[in-house]
Amino acid sequence: MILSVYSSLIELVDTEFKDICEDADILFSSTGRAQKVRIYLIDNTIVDVWLSLDGKYSYHWSNKGVRDYVLRHDNAPHEKWKTVSTFPKHCHEGNESNVVSSIIPDDPCDALRYFLQEVKEKIVGGEILF
Repeated sequence: MILSVYSSLIELVDTEFKDICEDADILFSSTGRAQKVRIYLIDNTIVDVWLSLDGKYSYHWSNKGVRDYVLRHDNAPHEKWKTVSTFPKHCHEGNESNVVSSIIPDDPCDALRYFLQEVKEKIVGGEILF
């Protein structure tokens, strides 16, 4: 199940985001279980997408060493963020402690499309300097 969703995400990257994505892979555990999708971006940063069978997720733009900026949408029900209007959905934006509401779609393909568009605006739109 997760493997087929991850494969669909790879196809989406390959067809819709080639302007900012260089490559995408499914990463597997040592036991052969699909763990996450890793997307390699043109600015030497990566996006990791993790999904679980019970509906938990994380869309994370990892850019340490390139810029000091955090962007992650997830639905981990941390008590610390229960005041966020979309709890447990929330977004870490700018840094780990700046948490705002998240309107990321529930469908994984739509969510990745939404997330990569956010990342693209920051890379190509010049919102964040290298």
